[in-house]
Amino acid sequence: MIDGACHCGAVTITVPDAPQWVGSCNCSLCSKLGWLCAYYPDADVTVTGETVAYVWGDRMIGTHHCPVCGCTTHWRTLGRDFGRMGVNARLLHGFDPGTVELRLFDNRDR
Repeated sequence: MIDGACHCGAVTITVPDAPQWVGSCNCSLCSKLGWLCAYYPDADVTVTGETVAYVWGDRMIGTHHCPVCGCTTHWRTLGRDFGRMGVNARLLHGFDPGTVELRLFDNRDR
């Protein structure tokens, strides 16, 4: 198990293992957040602490952040099940972006 937390520690995340790859999206939101997204089945991720969801665009996902320090923590679907959720890999303890495959998602028009 790999643990992680937001900057202030109010929100913690536990995932089953370190990501083998992360997604870097260039949509209008992700490019401003600067996060690298690791994907896991919903049931494999534990998020504790209060988060606030930001919902925009096609309203398919809620992008959660810590209401105390503002760190974006994860996203979850808002209806249709994608079979996975996204976790901000930069929050995982010991995460080194230089050791994983970086997959670029071109969504600049969103």
